[in-house]
Amino acid sequence: MTNPVNRQPSALRRFLDNQSSAGLILMGAAALALVAANSPLWPAYDGLLRTYVGPMSVSHWINDGLMAVFFLLVGLEIKREVLDGQLSTWSRRALPGIAAFGGMVVPALIYLAFNAGPSARGWAIPAATDIAFALGVMSLLGDRVPASLRVFLAALAIIDDLGAVVIIALFYTAGLSLPDLAGAAAVIAVLFGMNRFGVKRLTPYLLLGLVLWVFVLRSGVHATLAGVILAFTIPLRPTPGHPDDESKSPLHHLEHRLHVPVGFLIVPIFGLANAGVPFLGLPAEALAAPVTMGVGLGLLAGKLVGVFGLSTLAIRLGVADLPVHASWLQLAGTAFLCGIGFTMSLFITLLAFEGDVDLQAQAKIGILLGSLAAGLVGYLLLRVAAPDAAR
Repeated sequence: MTNPVNRQPSALRRFLDNQSSAGLILMGAAALALVAANSPLWPAYDGLLRTYVGPMSVSHWINDGLMAVFFLLVGLEIKREVLDGQLSTWSRRALPGIAAFGGMVVPALIYLAFNAGPSARGWAIPAATDIAFALGVMSLLGDRVPASLRVFLAALAIIDDLGAVVIIALFYTAGLSLPDLAGAAAVIAVLFGMNRFGVKRLTPYLLLGLVLWVFVLRSGVHATLAGVILAFTIPLRPTPGHPDDESKSPLHHLEHRLHVPVGFLIVPIFGLANAGVPFLGLPAEALAAPVTMGVGLGLLAGKLVGVFGLSTLAIRLGVADLPVHASWLQLAGTAFLCGIGFTMSLFITLLAFEGDVDLQAQAKIGILLGSLAAGLVGYLLLRVAAPDAAR
């Protein structure tokens, strides 16, 4: 049996050191999108996204194709942490699990307090946390933040991502094609069969994953879920010849190979393609529109109440412990960072308000303003609390 002390840390934990760089690139991409959307470049920017390449537009290739790779990485991280990482035991899952639950439910309720009718479909937009941005902001503080809070935030974000995947599957699925669903089910069965019978080479999994993506794309279920399903079939067991080194497993290998292109290419491209909001063409009322208010306050206030409130309750009741060497103020600052919902919130916006440009614009304004405010407040709280509270 592998000695836990000798286990290699997951790619997620290794990647924490580079999150500030990835976050800065994503912020730069979002800024470029905003400049393009509010300048003479707008027609060219919008026209490029609408240009068809084969059967889909550039925008669809990014949101349905490239983002499937992003969700593949998310799925790999979820599986790795649940089976062999920070979420491998119930005691480790307790605090981040409770916090993630509160961080999804309370923002959704705040959103619904402002919205009814067609706009209520966007209830899940403020429920998401952007792991790259949140960890990126925290990493800017260096060792002023205790390691236990980084682990807590990473675990919470992973559970949050899993919740977002479930929400997309259950609530943002269009009309279903039974033949394509049957085809997808057959491919999934083959993938799990390969895992069960010890197939370790990644190539067959990836080729079948591409076939699965095509079936899911045509089925009415969002195509990105194919990435998550594929991830769950990738073996975590070590490859032959490396029985005592789990870092040589197919899952570890693929996870490490994907982190750089996803963090530094795919996610910034997604931000560049979707963060563009033509503020100059919007009426002033858009800033106080129900969707804008629901999303913005859901991210800023909802995450604080949900994450910090339920975490405090769980700790006071003895269900979980306060992260080691962390203060209550630092926990509150971390809860604010969970209000940075950029990537996943933008993605859910496209699903919730497909075809409705006005509601998409309002939601994007709420995402940008709410995420910016949450990030700034969270950063300042963590900076004020450190370093004395961390010792």
